[in-house]
Amino acid sequence: MKRTVSGWVYADGNILDETGFNPDRREQGADQPINAPTMIGLKRLDNLQFCIEDALANGVPGDLIETGVWRGGATILMRAVLKAYGVEDRRVWVADSFEGLPPPDPGIYPSDKGNRLHTSDQLAVSLEQVKSNFERYGLLDERVHFLKGWFRDTLPEAPIEKLAVVRLDGDMYESTMDALVNLYPKLSVGGYLIVDDYGVLLPCRQAVHDYREAHGISEGIRPIDWTGVFWQRAR
Repeated sequence: MKRTVSGWVYADGNILDETGFNPDRREQGADQPINAPTMIGLKRLDNLQFCIEDALANGVPGDLIETGVWRGGATILMRAVLKAYGVEDRRVWVADSFEGLPPPDPGIYPSDKGNRLHTSDQLAVSLEQVKSNFERYGLLDERVHFLKGWFRDTLPEAPIEKLAVVRLDGDMYESTMDALVNLYPKLSVGGYLIVDDYGVLLPCRQAVHDYREAHGISEGIRPIDWTGVFWQRAR
């Protein structure tokens, strides 16, 4: 089944087509820009900034992480906000394969059956390119740490103690669940969990629901725009 959402065309969780540049779609993060370091749009960028600033203002302990960074734009914003506030005791974790998405494993994750996002070269941005994008803004420093590889391999061993903001952009059920299993227990009370693809990619949404149900998470899911959602950990 096909459905169009602000210029993207989807079928069974796969991007089929994209239209030319449109400023409204760019604002909504509903296209794939040629040069910009992020595709998430202004509303989701504003939400990310709000979550970081609120966590800082309220002394919520922990670092910041995004799982699935594309060209690095959201993590660049994370580092920029910390620098703007003179924060020197928090790190930004940049987690990605830097080779695109993993092939689906429907035997373990049936929700990912038929997903072909792993065939998209446009979603594979190298570690060198992401580092270059950080350098472009003068934000590549010792506070930025890169986790290269599949989430199932990197996240369990990542030396992360606490997190104040977790942003998930893994698209698939497997990637979303791997991030939740390994990172949500480290999210501090008062911290924020953001999910980029909740509204448009069913496998991602199903992983969120399954994890919340399994762990009795009852905090309300709040919409950001047509696809992004977030909630604040209360307990």
